[in-house]
Amino acid sequence: MSRRCELTAKGPQVGHKVSHSNIKTKRRFLPNLCNVTFISDALGRNVRLRVSTNAIKSVDHNGGLDAYLLKANAAALSPRALELKRQIEKKAAETAPTAKAS
Repeated sequence: MSRRCELTAKGPQVGHKVSHSNIKTKRRFLPNLCNVTFISDALGRNVRLRVSTNAIKSVDHNGGLDAYLLKANAAALSPRALELKRQIEKKAAETAPTAKAS
């Protein structure tokens, strides 16, 4: 399984572990990934994603999964998240004309 956030595309970075004697050896900095269940209001169901803790904060800050995905850049999203974004956009387009007609 890849160590990449499905919403923000954060992945492993490389750097140096520096000893007390200043010897540098390569190491990896892994993102803090969590399996999280988000609630999609537009789709009316729960969605399980593997995201970084930073992405969880971003989703909360933007007002939920639907709002975050609508704002998100499609290039940074995983294929699963991109499919969710398309489904949410489709649902929003279906409900928008009925709201104007009322």
